[in-house]
Amino acid sequence: MKRDDFVTMERDAEMDTPLRRETPENALKGVRTNIVQSIRAFRVQDLQDTARALGQHFLYANLANAQSKQDVLDLIAQQFMLPVHFGKNFDALYDCMTDPVHKSGPQPGFIVVLEQIPANAKFDKEAREQLLDIFRDTADYWAERKIPFRCFYSFL
Repeated sequence: MKRDDFVTMERDAEMDTPLRRETPENALKGVRTNIVQSIRAFRVQDLQDTARALGQHFLYANLANAQSKQDVLDLIAQQFMLPVHFGKNFDALYDCMTDPVHKSGPQPGFIVVLEQIPANAKFDKEAREQLLDIFRDTADYWAERKIPFRCFYSFL
């Protein structure tokens, strides 16, 4: 075998190898511990794997079928498994995401995904911002307690 053939084989093998393998623990490197941000660079499965590796809670809601504020709250309540007494308004959502969870004991952290938040006349820009503000306030609540809370979202 010629040296050029060996170099070509080596280069081909390198091209089949991923440039960088992210361990679940490193997937969030550079992402603040308490933040609400677009999911852009992340895959849901990677975020779930990261939560599992870090021992954190993973909360996921796919809101693609929601049309209104009530639909969004119903889907979040259902998919986050919020208590039956959940009031199905933004204040109640904040309450369910903070105080009762804090009172239940030490928390390891949270990775939350709100996928395909609707963008239509019944759930307009103002409603979307109100929803994200609830999660920003929740991130602040947990930051004060030194508990990681990262929320990733996408719009439909």
